[in-house]
Amino acid sequence: MNQIVECVPNFSEGRDKKVIDEIIKAIESVSGIEVLDIDMGADTNRTVVTFIGNPNIISEAAFQGVKKASELIDMRTHEGTHPRMGATDVCPFIPVANVSMDDCIEIAKKTGKRIGAELNIPVYLYENAASNDERRNLATVRSGEYEGLKEKLKDSNWKPDYGTSDFNAGAGATAVGAREFLIAYNINLNTNDRTYANEIAYEIRERGRWKREGNIEPFYYKGDVVYFDEKKYPDGNSDFVGKSFEELSAYYKEKYGKDLRKRYESLGLEPDNLIGKPVYKEGKFTHVKGLGWVIPEYNRAQISMNLTNYKISPLHEIFDVACAEAEKRGIRVTGSEIVGLIPYDAMKDAAVHYLSKMHKSPGLPVSDLMNIAVQSLGLSDVANFNPKDKVLGMPKSDGELANRITFDFVDEVSRDSPAPGGGSVAALSGALGAALGTMVANLSTSKAGFEEHKNKLAKIAEKGQITKDKLIRAIDADTSAFDEVIKAMRMPKDTDEEKNKRDIEMQKGYQSATLVPLKTVENCRNALDICKQISEIMDEGMASDVGSGALMANAGAISASYNVRINLKSINDKKFSSDTNKKLNRLLNECEQILITITKNVEKCL
Repeated sequence: MNQIVECVPNFSEGRDKKVIDEIIKAIESVSGIEVLDIDMGADTNRTVVTFIGNPNIISEAAFQGVKKASELIDMRTHEGTHPRMGATDVCPFIPVANVSMDDCIEIAKKTGKRIGAELNIPVYLYENAASNDERRNLATVRSGEYEGLKEKLKDSNWKPDYGTSDFNAGAGATAVGAREFLIAYNINLNTNDRTYANEIAYEIRERGRWKREGNIEPFYYKGDVVYFDEKKYPDGNSDFVGKSFEELSAYYKEKYGKDLRKRYESLGLEPDNLIGKPVYKEGKFTHVKGLGWVIPEYNRAQISMNLTNYKISPLHEIFDVACAEAEKRGIRVTGSEIVGLIPYDAMKDAAVHYLSKMHKSPGLPVSDLMNIAVQSLGLSDVANFNPKDKVLGMPKSDGELANRITFDFVDEVSRDSPAPGGGSVAALSGALGAALGTMVANLSTSKAGFEEHKNKLAKIAEKGQITKDKLIRAIDADTSAFDEVIKAMRMPKDTDEEKNKRDIEMQKGYQSATLVPLKTVENCRNALDICKQISEIMDEGMASDVGSGALMANAGAISASYNVRINLKSINDKKFSSDTNKKLNRLLNECEQILITITKNVEKCL
């Protein structure tokens, strides 16, 4: 599976492009890293870099960036409007595809430990990687900023998680963390009245609008100083700003005939506990920040949001609530917009949600799922949305062979070259078998009489798509499986030492080349299982498709097994050969038994 981790370090330099270029060069020196975005800010004197890679390399790339920043940025001369405490101020790791938050926490700890040990930079872990609750909030960790760091490090409560407690005047300190993906998401309205966008934003976002009781404004106070509703008194221009709570209470008593203190008590609040805190009602979603504004170039109102945990507050649910709230106000949502990138899982969840509303199976190809999500959310309302450019971690097949059209692939197999050969054809055969079983499951979802099987059909189709995609990737994997063997064959063999080293590498290559077709056999067995499950509930008219799929999958398994066996003849490790043979025979026996069951189910319908 393609694993992707995102890293978004913030460097305290936003004016000297040469410095940033050197830092980017250091990050990209790690093979396999892809830099997605570089956002320099002159006023903040800060640059936000976004890059991705797999879990095995992302830590190294982050470390190289932090190291280079510590060499080129001197915090003693740094000025900017953004809070900061180090040359690399923050360095979060974010799970994007097939990676867990726990994985990112371990990467953060590994990276932080190395920064502290090798660069002598104090490191604080924050967000999900934090060592205690007080350090989860970045603002708390960064309090005092660079100017207060020297004294902060003397406080035993603020001993760094890694590195020295000595003040590093040049590099400052770095916060390393793990957090969820932040999605910048906007919802568009068919009006240019910002008031509507703000009202809906208040209903959606985590911190909703101020609590009211009738026409009484939600006053609050800090010490003895009174403040007012930010909407009605945006500049604090009121006769009662700066007055005491008792003076305000007297005003309420005279004007409304109500006791302000009792009003707070009726809401379950104590005035003394409201010091510096306005009283808000909760919005409908947590982990959502939002406000309304007007897009100048389109002259339309928009709800602009940051979703800090799309797994808890999915964007499709937010979109649906926005549509409902807009309708209450006599306006309409025209679509929405993703600013930057979005994880594949967020888009897939949206597609599954809307397919469920349509009473359709979610077990569709990736391209179809993305199309459903884009259309349902109106993501091309103000600008074209291309999933290939905007969706991170989207499953895809980059293989040269897999991307060829059918007759081109068949022609390639027929040529006088050893690859693609039987292994690639076996994988294709298995993929077609999985595809046929999945097709029947998808078609059955909308057929009358299959209502009770809806959930089972959806699971069959989803598993079928996963199995099909694995086998498609195996088409190219099998062709390149022998690369290690060929590379070893080309090693020098002039001395006994060179011969021995060459033999060792060739054996490693043969073992790797054996495991690839063995995995194809396993996935062909899974494709057969897809056909078996659907054969138990299929419509009679689809029996031939299920039977054909089963035969294709079984043929793929047998064909791939030939590749396993012929490679085993070149392997000297008896235990490896014995274990592989046992697993191969077990898989083939399972395939045979599953095929027998499917054949019986199919022939009953013929």
